[in-house]
Amino acid sequence: MAGSGRLALGTLPVSGWVRGSGPAVLSRLRDAAVVRPGFLSAAEEETLSRELEPELRRHRYEYDHWDAAIHGFRETEKSRWSEASRAILQRVQAAAFTPGQTLLSPVHVLDLEPRGYIKPHVDSIKFCGATIAGLSLLSPSVMRLVHTQEPGEWLELLLEPGSLYILRGSARYDFSHEILRDEESFFGERRVPRGRRISVICRSLPEGMGPGEQGQPPPAC
Repeated sequence: MAGSGRLALGTLPVSGWVRGSGPAVLSRLRDAAVVRPGFLSAAEEETLSRELEPELRRHRYEYDHWDAAIHGFRETEKSRWSEASRAILQRVQAAAFTPGQTLLSPVHVLDLEPRGYIKPHVDSIKFCGATIAGLSLLSPSVMRLVHTQEPGEWLELLLEPGSLYILRGSARYDFSHEILRDEESFFGERRVPRGRRISVICRSLPEGMGPGEQGQPPPAC
């Protein structure tokens, strides 16, 4: 699929958006790797996309990343949002972060072209804290998590447009994560064709960092 579009999966139960190597890893990460399908309405998704498009157009797609984690991407950091978008981001904060967590500002925005992908990586504790939450726009995709010490333990998240994913705790520190390239984009036996994908990523502050100590390279999610 070259453009955007929602998969016809709206009747799936919540468990239908997450699959793993076995019951143990599914149980272990049940609260650490979470998908909230339909978190955004179609109108809210359009609001964010429309606001981001002019800023993203100022950048060219790149095929090298400072840590070689991303291919076919452009990105920006955004601090100022419209009132409607701020309301959406406040909902993300309430859904994904505990009251005691401080969020990094600005918000990281990552735009993958249809052939773009994110390689397996674990975000450095220097750049973000214990929780990462991302909104997926435009195209469905599959995020794969693999245990860094036990590669036979894995989890896959089906991320539809308008969905919210949350990685925290063990899913954040013990598992690498990646966005599959189009030719590998399957969720079980189901083909998930990749188009252009925008993710809007909120991150908690790294441990020991004050709100004014920012400016490091953002993670890829």
